Formats: sequence, C-alpha cells, structure tokens
Amino acid sequence: MPELPEVETTRRGIARAVVDHTIVAAVLRHSRLRWPITRGFASRVQGRTIRSLRRRAKYLIFDLDDGAIILHLGMSGSLRLLAKETPPLTHDHVDLVLDSQLCLRFNDPRRFGSVLWTAHDPLQHPLLASLAPEPLSDEFNGEYLAKAARGRRVAIKQLLMNGRLVVGVGNIYASEALFRAGIRPRRAAGRLRQEEFAALVSAIKIVLEEAIRAGGTTLRDYVNPEGMPGYFSQKLFVYERSGEPCRVCRTPIKQFVQGQRSTYFCPGCQK
Repeated sequence: MPELPEVETTRRGIARAVVDHTIVAAVLRHSRLRWPITRGFASRVQGRTIRSLRRRAKYLIFDLDDGAIILHLGMSGSLRLLAKETPPLTHDHVDLVLDSQLCLRFNDPRRFGSVLWTAHDPLQHPLLASLAPEPLSDEFNGEYLAKAARGRRVAIKQLLMNGRLVVGVGNIYASEALFRAGIRPRRAAGRLRQEEFAALVSAIKIVLEEAIRAGGTTLRDYVNPEGMPGYFSQKLFVYERSGEPCRVCRTPIKQFVQGQRSTYFCPGCQK
C-alpha cells in the first residue's frame, strides 16, 4: 500500500504540471472504486481550474476554483501524467484531461482507491475531519506521543500505526523508525521513557523525510508519476530483511507477525 512518503512523492511529482491548469474533461471508465465516484463528477470538475494540490494523511486534495477533488491511492493506485491521446490500460479508471494537452490518469488494479468531489471545505469532509496530527508537523512531538501512550499496554509499534493518534506512519516506516530509535516493537507503549519518545518521534520524522527524498519505497507495485520506482527500499535497515545481518551490528534480523502485519527488528540494536 502506498504510504505517506509515496503519496507525498506523487503530490510533488504532479503539482507543477497540474496547478493553475484547467480540467477540460474528465473521463470515467469505472465508477465503482472503494466508494462510488461522486455522482455527476465529470460535469462538476469540467472547466474548473486546479488552484493548489495538497496532502492530508494519505489523501491528495485538488483545490479547484469551485469545490475540491479528494483522491486516495488505496492499496495499488498510482497517478501518471500522460499525453491525452495515450491509450488506456485495463486498470486505468479515471482521466483528468488538462488544457495543457496532458491527462492525469488514475490506475488502480485492486480498486481500493477513491476519487470524490466536494463543494465544501475538504478538510471538513467526513473522511478527513477527524484525522490525527501529521507526523511531520510540530504538533507531533515527544510530549504528544508520551501523553497518547500514558498508561497504555499496547505495543509501541501498534500505537504508531493507530491513525487516530498520528496519520501516515505505516508498517514499513514504523519498523524502520523503531530500529533507528533502538526500541523493540513489542514494548508496551506506556512503559517507554520520555527520552525514548523524543528519540522515536525524531526517528519517525527522519525516516519519512529520507523516504520522500528517495521517492518512496517499492515493495510491490508502487511507481511514481514518471513510472519510476521509489528507492528507499535500498536504505531499509530491517523491513523485509528477516535472517539477513543487521547493517549496524551484524545480528540476524528477526521477523514476527504483529497485528496481522509482519514486523522486523534487530535483537542487537533494539532494546
């Protein structure tokens, strides 16, 4: 599943080509994605200019001069910038044709993504209104995380992946941040010390920023808007490296299932 760095990489990759351009047509090939595309979507967006493109959690928000498009990549979705004459592939579901003769094409083999339109403030949409703080924001800090964890027995990795406490720290980046902070993923969140929360928040921000600069992580079928894979996978310390020697201490990396997701850690570096 594309996580926060992949979504942010997508946003940065397409922003220059779409902002201040007008949508001359919208082509819908399959309207049933995770949720049905908003009724009348094509007529609502046609003739509207994209004024800005921002990200909230894993959602992309296309602010139009009237209303907004809220797009989620789902588990396998991607956005590509193509010449408008480019023939569609099997899983190309939505095109936004621009006045630049380019089209922004949404491809989603599993159809867990979504393309919605709202006439109101998109941040107040039911999907976005109750989202937790962004992990790269000043609001997400050691004090905030310590308060959220106070008295809780849940494992720290599970806490990090709770979207009601912080958005966008998915499985890959939670494992990597815990490694860098030297914290084992099974430790009870409420038992961490204040300095460990500060170190963990710092590690989360560093890992996410590095992943964004590397264009995300390709583990299945993620590609950026130019069709290229992300390269952060080459810098992973623990994720999907079970049995391989730790890049720091050479101890074999271990793997176990936690919350129905694979978790990886180094018994030597993480305490």
